[in-house]
Amino acid sequence: MDVEIGLGKKARQAYGFDDIAIVPSRRTRDPDDVDIGWKLGGHLLELPLLASAMDGVVSPQTAIALGRMGGLGVLNLEGIFTRYADAEKQLERIAGFSPAEATSGMQEIYAQPVEPNLVARRIEEIKAGGVLAAGSLTPQRVREHYELVLEAGLDVLVIQGTVVSAEHVSSNGSALNLKEFISQVPIPVIVGGCASYHTALHLMRTGAEGVLVGVGPGAACTTRGVLGVGVPQATAISDAAAARAEHLLATGKYVNVIADGGMRTGGDIAKAIACGADAVMIGSPLARAQEAPGRGFHWGMATFHPTLPRGARVEVKQVATLEEIVVGPARENDGTLNLMGALRTSMATCGYENIHDFQRAEIMLAPSIKTEGKALQQAQRIGMG
Repeated sequence: MDVEIGLGKKARQAYGFDDIAIVPSRRTRDPDDVDIGWKLGGHLLELPLLASAMDGVVSPQTAIALGRMGGLGVLNLEGIFTRYADAEKQLERIAGFSPAEATSGMQEIYAQPVEPNLVARRIEEIKAGGVLAAGSLTPQRVREHYELVLEAGLDVLVIQGTVVSAEHVSSNGSALNLKEFISQVPIPVIVGGCASYHTALHLMRTGAEGVLVGVGPGAACTTRGVLGVGVPQATAISDAAAARAEHLLATGKYVNVIADGGMRTGGDIAKAIACGADAVMIGSPLARAQEAPGRGFHWGMATFHPTLPRGARVEVKQVATLEEIVVGPARENDGTLNLMGALRTSMATCGYENIHDFQRAEIMLAPSIKTEGKALQQAQRIGMG
């Protein structure tokens, strides 16, 4: 229902994960009987988890580690690892910047051009680990590099920007036609981000295997403040899921909805799936891993933009191993460890056997879901993250 903002403007009410709750059904299930796998093109993945293409999150080594667990690490093919042969030196510099130095310091570091030989080398390093190699390129650079990445053996291409549309208009005549481009790419392509029904539907019509849903919800992203653009994730995912149903009905092709950002706990991930996502892409929860290249810091893909940065370097601290964060065991009670175990348990508690079943779960508006009866936890700052 629309809300009147003023005499000349109405707006829809939108909801984030903290505004909703998943309602248990009449059935429960053994967690060992729950299947959280999903399909991306011809690839079957055991975990519905992608690691964000951010330099503080995914290195070739962490991509391999996550791939061996059943997830998918997406390497930023325009990032530190493809600009510098000795990426560790630059990552150490970023971790050492004061808050006042961070943005300008990263602008200087990222001014170094991408080296094509390093793009190929990083993909080959991931492939040598025996896992799928996934990499992210921006719409502005994908035509420049895509033949190289295909030759190097890339398995999944992510075309990613703050907002990506199927109808980009440009007076310089160089706009990327996603539908024409994707039809030429012989590997699964994921595109995004988007945050509305119509944009998601148009992106699905390009032939993509997956659409990233999320504009500005990430812990390191400042897009919502800088540009005033974004939609809370529960609503954005639900709208994209409706677009997926429309596209499936019209074409017979199922396109994955991938919730991108705004999830910190296992409960957030479960809510994303219950709203209609097939998988999630997360950054800051994985940046907290001891193996993460950011050394306890996390920053987004637009943090170092040369003229209009739309991200911040945030401190997340390294608190556990990557394995403990993803599949456990957990030794904290705030839902930030064993994320996939939490998803499996949520699905089992509500009686759902697989991802597609869980997408039909009942959702309730519940603004008190995280505060009701939790006065002692809040006062003592425990169990709340």
